[in-house]
Amino acid sequence: MTTEIITLPCLSDNYAFLIHTPDSHQTILIDAPEPAAVSRALARRDWRLTHILLTHHHGDHTDGAAALRAQSGAEVYGAEADAHRLPRLDHTFTAGKTLRLAGHSCVIIDTPGHTIGHVAFHFPGLNAAFTADSLMALGCGRLFEGTAAQMLGSLRALAALPDDTIIYSGHEYTLTNARFALTIEPDNPALIRRAQQTEQAARDGRPTVPSPLALEKATNPFLRAHLPEVKAALGMKNAPDVAVFAEIRARKDRF
Repeated sequence: MTTEIITLPCLSDNYAFLIHTPDSHQTILIDAPEPAAVSRALARRDWRLTHILLTHHHGDHTDGAAALRAQSGAEVYGAEADAHRLPRLDHTFTAGKTLRLAGHSCVIIDTPGHTIGHVAFHFPGLNAAFTADSLMALGCGRLFEGTAAQMLGSLRALAALPDDTIIYSGHEYTLTNARFALTIEPDNPALIRRAQQTEQAARDGRPTVPSPLALEKATNPFLRAHLPEVKAALGMKNAPDVAVFAEIRARKDRF
Protein backbone atom coordinates (compact mmCIF):
# COMPACT_ATOMS: atom_id res chain seq x y z
CA MET A 1 0.00 0.00 0.00
CA THR A 2 1.19 3.51 -0.79
CA THR A 3 1.46 6.50 1.52
CA GLU A 4 -1.68 8.65 1.60
CA ILE A 5 -1.73 12.42 2.00
CA ILE A 6 -5.05 13.92 3.09
CA THR A 7 -5.90 17.62 2.74
CA LEU A 8 -7.93 18.50 5.80
CA PRO A 9 -10.00 21.73 5.94
CA CYS A 10 -9.98 23.32 9.39
CA LEU A 11 -11.45 26.46 10.97
CA SER A 12 -12.80 28.84 8.30
CA ASP A 13 -10.04 28.69 5.68
CA ASN A 14 -7.09 26.74 7.11
CA TYR A 15 -5.64 23.45 5.96
CA ALA A 16 -3.85 20.75 7.91
CA PHE A 17 -2.45 17.63 6.28
CA LEU A 18 -2.24 13.98 7.29
CA ILE A 19 0.50 11.73 5.91
CA HIS A 20 -0.30 8.07 6.58
CA THR A 21 2.14 5.23 6.01
CA PRO A 22 0.25 1.90 5.99
CA ASP A 23 3.38 -0.23 6.42
CA SER A 24 4.30 1.39 9.71
CA HIS A 25 0.75 2.32 10.77
CA GLN A 26 2.04 5.79 11.55
CA THR A 27 0.45 9.13 10.71
CA ILE A 28 2.09 12.54 10.56
CA LEU A 29 0.07 15.75 11.00
CA ILE A 30 1.36 18.96 9.44
CA ASP A 31 0.08 21.85 11.59
CA ALA A 32 -2.73 21.59 14.11
CA PRO A 33 -5.36 24.32 13.61
CA GLU A 34 -8.08 22.54 15.59
CA PRO A 35 -8.25 19.14 17.29
CA ALA A 36 -11.84 18.18 16.41
CA ALA A 37 -11.40 18.14 12.62
CA VAL A 38 -8.17 16.16 12.91
CA SER A 39 -9.64 13.67 15.38
CA ARG A 40 -12.66 13.05 13.15
CA ALA A 41 -10.46 12.45 10.12
CA LEU A 42 -8.28 10.01 12.04
CA ALA A 43 -11.27 8.15 13.49
CA ARG A 44 -12.95 7.76 10.09
CA ARG A 45 -9.84 6.05 8.75
CA ASP A 46 -8.84 4.22 11.93
CA TRP A 47 -5.43 5.90 11.80
CA ARG A 48 -3.08 6.46 14.74
CA LEU A 49 -1.52 9.91 15.05
CA THR A 50 2.20 9.58 15.85
CA HIS A 51 3.88 12.86 14.83
CA ILE A 52 2.81 16.52 14.78
CA LEU A 53 4.98 18.96 12.79
CA LEU A 54 4.50 22.70 13.26
CA THR A 55 5.51 25.26 10.61
CA HIS A 56 5.23 28.43 12.70
CA HIS A 57 3.85 29.83 15.92
CA HIS A 58 0.52 31.37 14.84
CA GLY A 59 -2.45 29.97 16.72
CA ASP A 60 -4.36 28.96 13.60
CA HIS A 61 -1.54 26.47 12.97
CA THR A 62 -0.79 25.37 16.55
CA ASP A 63 -3.83 25.66 18.81
CA GLY A 64 -4.79 21.99 18.46
CA ALA A 65 -1.37 20.54 19.18
CA ALA A 66 -1.65 20.10 22.96
CA ALA A 67 -5.07 18.43 22.81
CA LEU A 68 -4.03 16.11 19.99
CA ARG A 69 -0.88 15.10 21.87
CA ALA A 70 -2.96 14.36 24.96
CA GLN A 71 -5.44 12.27 22.94
CA SER A 72 -2.96 10.29 20.88
CA GLY A 73 0.44 10.42 22.50
CA ALA A 74 1.85 11.89 19.27
CA GLU A 75 5.20 13.66 19.56
CA VAL A 76 5.32 17.35 18.63
CA TYR A 77 8.15 18.79 16.50
CA GLY A 78 9.00 22.45 15.96
CA ALA A 79 11.83 24.84 15.20
CA GLU A 80 14.39 25.25 17.97
CA ALA A 81 14.52 29.01 17.33
CA ASP A 82 10.78 29.32 17.89
CA ALA A 83 10.43 26.89 20.80
CA HIS A 84 9.70 29.73 23.22
CA ARG A 85 6.45 30.61 21.41
CA LEU A 86 5.33 27.21 20.13
CA PRO A 87 3.32 24.70 22.16
CA ARG A 88 5.42 22.33 24.28
CA LEU A 89 7.71 20.42 21.95
CA ASP A 90 9.03 16.89 22.25
CA HIS A 91 11.64 17.46 19.55
CA THR A 92 13.26 20.56 18.08
CA PHE A 93 15.10 20.96 14.79
CA THR A 94 17.17 23.50 12.91
CA ALA A 95 16.91 24.55 9.26
CA GLY A 96 18.71 22.22 6.91
CA LYS A 97 18.25 19.19 9.13
CA THR A 98 16.76 16.01 7.70
CA LEU A 99 14.36 14.10 9.95
CA ARG A 100 13.37 10.47 9.54
CA LEU A 101 9.65 10.17 10.29
CA ALA A 102 7.33 7.20 9.68
CA GLY A 103 9.76 5.80 7.14
CA HIS A 104 10.14 9.09 5.24
CA SER A 105 12.92 11.64 4.94
CA CYS A 106 11.78 15.17 5.80
CA VAL A 107 14.05 18.10 4.98
CA ILE A 108 13.58 21.27 7.04
CA ILE A 109 13.66 24.42 4.88
CA ASP A 110 14.06 27.80 6.55
CA THR A 111 11.30 30.06 5.16
CA PRO A 112 11.25 33.35 7.13
CA GLY A 113 9.10 36.25 6.01
CA HIS A 114 5.59 35.62 7.29
CA THR A 115 7.22 34.99 10.66
CA ILE A 116 10.91 34.91 11.49
CA GLY A 117 10.84 31.26 12.59
CA HIS A 118 8.68 29.88 9.78
CA VAL A 119 9.82 26.58 8.22
CA ALA A 120 8.62 24.32 5.43
CA PHE A 121 8.80 20.52 5.29
CA HIS A 122 10.01 18.84 2.12
CA PHE A 123 9.41 15.10 1.74
CA PRO A 124 11.51 14.25 -1.36
CA GLY A 125 10.27 10.67 -1.54
CA LEU A 126 6.67 11.88 -1.69
CA ASN A 127 7.32 14.81 -4.09
CA ALA A 128 5.62 16.94 -1.45
CA ALA A 129 6.44 20.22 0.30
CA PHE A 130 4.32 21.58 3.14
CA THR A 131 4.79 25.35 2.99
CA ALA A 132 2.01 26.75 5.22
CA ASP A 133 2.11 30.57 5.00
CA SER A 134 5.32 30.99 3.00
CA LEU A 135 4.62 29.85 -0.58
CA MET A 136 0.85 29.66 -1.00
CA ALA A 137 -1.42 28.78 -3.90
CA LEU A 138 -1.05 31.81 -6.22
CA GLY A 139 0.36 33.84 -3.35
CA CYS A 140 2.58 34.11 -0.31
CA GLY A 141 2.02 35.04 3.31
CA ARG A 142 1.90 38.59 4.60
CA LEU A 143 5.15 39.92 6.02
CA PHE A 144 4.12 40.08 9.66
CA GLU A 145 7.64 39.75 11.07
CA GLY A 146 10.15 39.37 8.25
CA THR A 147 11.28 41.50 5.35
CA ALA A 148 10.62 41.35 1.64
CA ALA A 149 14.20 40.16 1.13
CA GLN A 150 13.68 37.32 3.59
CA MET A 151 10.43 36.19 1.98
CA LEU A 152 11.91 36.42 -1.50
CA GLY A 153 14.81 34.25 -0.34
CA SER A 154 12.36 31.75 1.12
CA LEU A 155 10.37 31.58 -2.09
CA ARG A 156 13.53 31.13 -4.13
CA ALA A 157 14.53 28.20 -1.93
CA LEU A 158 11.14 26.58 -2.50
CA ALA A 159 11.16 27.37 -6.22
CA ALA A 160 14.45 25.47 -6.48
CA LEU A 161 12.69 22.20 -5.58
CA PRO A 162 11.86 19.85 -8.46
CA ASP A 163 9.04 21.17 -10.65
CA ASP A 164 6.91 18.10 -9.97
CA THR A 165 6.87 18.85 -6.23
CA ILE A 166 3.32 19.24 -4.93
CA ILE A 167 2.90 22.31 -2.74
CA TYR A 168 0.62 21.87 0.28
CA SER A 169 -0.03 25.38 1.60
CA GLY A 170 -1.90 26.51 4.67
CA HIS A 171 -5.01 28.39 3.55
CA GLU A 172 -7.81 28.53 1.00
CA TYR A 173 -6.97 32.00 -0.31
CA THR A 174 -6.61 31.00 -3.95
CA LEU A 175 -9.67 32.75 -5.38
CA THR A 176 -8.67 36.17 -4.06
CA ASN A 177 -5.06 35.46 -4.99
CA ALA A 178 -6.09 34.61 -8.56
CA ARG A 179 -8.06 37.82 -8.93
CA PHE A 180 -5.08 39.79 -7.67
CA ALA A 181 -2.60 37.95 -9.89
CA LEU A 182 -4.62 38.96 -12.93
CA THR A 183 -4.01 42.61 -12.07
CA ILE A 184 -0.28 41.94 -12.49
CA GLU A 185 -0.37 39.66 -15.55
CA PRO A 186 -3.79 39.93 -17.20
CA ASP A 187 -2.51 38.38 -20.45
CA ASN A 188 -0.77 35.32 -18.93
CA PRO A 189 -2.58 32.36 -20.57
CA ALA A 190 -1.65 29.90 -17.82
CA LEU A 191 -2.90 32.33 -15.18
CA ILE A 192 -6.15 32.97 -17.05
CA ARG A 193 -6.82 29.22 -17.21
CA ARG A 194 -5.97 28.77 -13.57
CA ALA A 195 -8.17 31.67 -12.50
CA GLN A 196 -11.10 30.15 -14.40
CA GLN A 197 -10.47 26.75 -12.80
CA THR A 198 -10.25 28.39 -9.38
CA GLU A 199 -13.55 30.20 -9.89
CA GLN A 200 -15.17 26.86 -10.81
CA ALA A 201 -13.64 25.11 -7.79
CA ALA A 202 -15.02 27.85 -5.54
CA ARG A 203 -18.50 27.40 -7.03
CA ASP A 204 -18.23 23.64 -6.50
CA GLY A 205 -16.85 23.96 -2.97
CA ARG A 206 -13.66 22.06 -3.90
CA PRO A 207 -10.26 22.77 -2.35
CA THR A 208 -7.66 24.40 -4.58
CA VAL A 209 -4.81 23.14 -2.39
CA PRO A 210 -2.44 21.40 -3.09
CA SER A 211 -0.93 22.64 -6.35
CA PRO A 212 2.11 21.64 -8.45
CA LEU A 213 5.22 23.78 -8.10
CA ALA A 214 5.47 24.05 -11.89
CA LEU A 215 2.02 25.65 -11.96
CA GLU A 216 2.99 28.09 -9.21
CA LYS A 217 6.08 29.12 -11.16
CA ALA A 218 3.94 29.74 -14.24
CA THR A 219 1.18 31.73 -12.51
CA ASN A 220 2.12 32.96 -9.01
CA PRO A 221 3.22 36.62 -9.21
CA PHE A 222 5.40 36.29 -6.11
CA LEU A 223 7.53 33.68 -7.89
CA ARG A 224 7.75 35.83 -11.02
CA ALA A 225 9.15 39.12 -9.73
CA HIS A 226 12.44 38.46 -11.53
CA LEU A 227 10.87 38.23 -14.99
CA PRO A 228 11.31 41.13 -17.44
CA GLU A 229 7.66 41.03 -18.48
CA VAL A 230 6.49 41.35 -14.87
CA LYS A 231 8.90 44.20 -14.17
CA ALA A 232 7.74 45.98 -17.32
CA ALA A 233 4.08 45.54 -16.36
CA LEU A 234 4.79 47.27 -13.04
CA GLY A 235 6.80 50.07 -14.63
CA MET A 236 9.92 48.76 -12.85
CA LYS A 237 11.93 47.54 -15.81
CA ASN A 238 15.35 48.12 -14.25
CA ALA A 239 14.44 47.58 -10.60
CA PRO A 240 16.08 44.84 -8.52
CA ASP A 241 14.04 41.70 -7.96
CA VAL A 242 13.48 42.43 -4.27
CA ALA A 243 12.01 45.86 -5.02
CA VAL A 244 9.62 44.33 -7.54
CA PHE A 245 8.64 41.63 -5.07
CA ALA A 246 8.04 44.26 -2.37
CA GLU A 247 5.83 46.25 -4.75
CA ILE A 248 3.76 43.17 -5.58
CA ARG A 249 3.41 42.37 -1.87
CA ALA A 250 2.37 45.95 -1.10
CA ARG A 251 -0.23 45.90 -3.86
CA LYS A 252 -1.62 42.63 -2.58
CA ASP A 253 -1.85 44.04 0.95
CA ARG A 254 -4.04 46.85 -0.43
CA PHE A 255 -6.09 44.63 -2.75
